[in-house]
Amino acid sequence: MQASYCYWAYKIGEDSFGEGAFPPDNAIWVDGGTVGEEEDFWATIIEQLELFQGVSEQSSNGRSNEIGAEGTAEANFLVAKGSGKLSAKSAETKASSKLQTRAVSSRVTALAGLREAMIPLVVDDFHYIPRDLQGSLVRALKSPIFDGLPVVLIAIPHRRFDALKVEKEMTGRLHPIEIPLWEGRELGYIPRTGFPLVACTLSDDAVASFSREAIGSPHLVQDFCRALCRQNAIKTDADGRALNPSEEELKEVYSEIAETIGRPIFEKLARGPRQRTDRISRKLRNGGEVDIYGLILHALAHIRPGLVTIEYEELRAAIREVAIDAPQLHEVARVLRHMASIAASDESSTPVIDFDEEEKVLHVTDPFFAFYLRWGEIDS
Repeated sequence: MQASYCYWAYKIGEDSFGEGAFPPDNAIWVDGGTVGEEEDFWATIIEQLELFQGVSEQSSNGRSNEIGAEGTAEANFLVAKGSGKLSAKSAETKASSKLQTRAVSSRVTALAGLREAMIPLVVDDFHYIPRDLQGSLVRALKSPIFDGLPVVLIAIPHRRFDALKVEKEMTGRLHPIEIPLWEGRELGYIPRTGFPLVACTLSDDAVASFSREAIGSPHLVQDFCRALCRQNAIKTDADGRALNPSEEELKEVYSEIAETIGRPIFEKLARGPRQRTDRISRKLRNGGEVDIYGLILHALAHIRPGLVTIEYEELRAAIREVAIDAPQLHEVARVLRHMASIAASDESSTPVIDFDEEEKVLHVTDPFFAFYLRWGEIDS
């Protein structure tokens, strides 16, 4: 018997499982960020498979005409031989028809369509679907998966076992596939290929710096290149020249990009929930004062994280290094819980941070936010 699997592709950073592996013409794609309730999930599948939920049945009753024949032994053909006779009994026709319509649930319709089509179902940002809804969907898909339906669930690394947590019977049916960050050589390909198109060259030191500071994100490298062109007034190949930016010029580039991409969510996290009673001022060792939300963000910036999992003790140590008076464990845990909730309510499909209260670990999941913690003006 052929084994069937639910493939769990977990992405690192903002780059998802490519549509080149599962082209939309030959796969069903569902964006987990758009699934607020179960109906949204099945409706997306129904639309892409062009299915219908209504089933109609029609029945009719009526009388039929009867045509008979009378003939002699010599009448081989009734029409050709005059000795034959035709007899007909034509009753008056009275027909009636009845149309019955029944509606089929979206779940039943979608599952039947998936079984019939047997093309891959890809759920991107599965981690963004509410946990209770995850369980319902995985249980519904379990039987088609066992029958051979290919299903791919894409999520961030620390949420890669969500399907097992919500449905234990998926054990042994889950095959993880890691989608790694871009490596330095791959990131360096962007400026080395792009700058010659505008008759420019970029020094090896600058390329190495771009690759190092991008936290594995090709989007950040593209932003660096654009900011450097703007800094040097390079608009077309007529402005082309050799570029060898100094360390200070690179810092200007990074600071500009950080303010552009990371400040809105940083400020939202620093504000905390709309109504709270914990606006106690906390003194920083640099002379500033913040509340506990600002203090935790200062501690994160002190760590200068990439896309990492931060143990609670590591965060506590950073808090003690930036603050004169460190808050208690339960205070920090409560604030991290609120901050994770705020991050999850942001418009982006992947929360910039995620707090596992049971394990007491904080996950930094967004390269843009991590970059802001490194280069943003957090004191402003």
